[in-house]
Amino acid sequence: MFIDIHVHTRKKPIKWRGKYYYTSPEKLIEIYDKLGIEKGVLLPGVSPECAYQTGSTHEMLEICELFPGRFIPFCNIDPRNIENSPFAPLDELLFIYKELGCKGIGEVTANLPITHPLYLNFFKCVEKVGFPLIFHLAPQLGNFYGIYDEPGLPGLEYCLNRFPNLIFIGHSQPFWAEISELEKPYDRYVYPNYPIRKEGVVPKLMRKYPNLYGDLSANSGYNALARDLDYAIDFLNEFQDRLLFGTDICAPDTPTPLVDLLLKLKNEGKINETVFNKIARENAIKLLKLEE
Repeated sequence: MFIDIHVHTRKKPIKWRGKYYYTSPEKLIEIYDKLGIEKGVLLPGVSPECAYQTGSTHEMLEICELFPGRFIPFCNIDPRNIENSPFAPLDELLFIYKELGCKGIGEVTANLPITHPLYLNFFKCVEKVGFPLIFHLAPQLGNFYGIYDEPGLPGLEYCLNRFPNLIFIGHSQPFWAEISELEKPYDRYVYPNYPIRKEGVVPKLMRKYPNLYGDLSANSGYNALARDLDYAIDFLNEFQDRLLFGTDICAPDTPTPLVDLLLKLKNEGKINETVFNKIARENAIKLLKLEE
């Protein structure tokens, strides 16, 4: 069975502009049972850039207690927390959440430059606590949620080098668009459908920095693979130890094409059982120390 590294839920689902709403834990478990997903990592949303915020850390902890064995809690705090200071002791909050059972932090979405002093302090504190960090990358500052970095991800490389003991787990279309060399900057805003003619910065950074992982959830992760299956097979095999299955289910009808794609590649012998199992569940077990 799969372990989902990236999912959202609310105890009381909410509608957003009449159509966008989060599914209940009960409905999410029903979806999981149909897809063959054993459990999922609940990601709270706390940054004001996310108008339809996805619940507090405490709500995620409560859901995990109500449905034991089906969910794994992550915490989340905004880097502007505690007086909006680049010297804020954010680690004190993070240690509290760790004691409460949280296994990581994310989805981090504050729309600030990745090398902003607030983020550098934030990363330092997360590294100190020992949490892996799931981040959503944004293509610009303003009118978006997510950490901002320039094309080519120079800020991410700076942070990977500066915080070598912090596991950064990349997510979103601007991140996964750079599995290929960008043909135009606008490709970071969408889901490129052209084949990977030349490798982008993501696989290069993954080779250089063992603390960079990939969250394959949502259409962004699926598209990174489906746009060029020949390259995807090589990518999955090369980085089999640092890629994580995910869905990013929000609404009950959220598509989950990655399930079928990974099963298809396994059943056709394009990736072997070992690679499939690592990506589907074993990497999450190891990273989150679920067997301890």
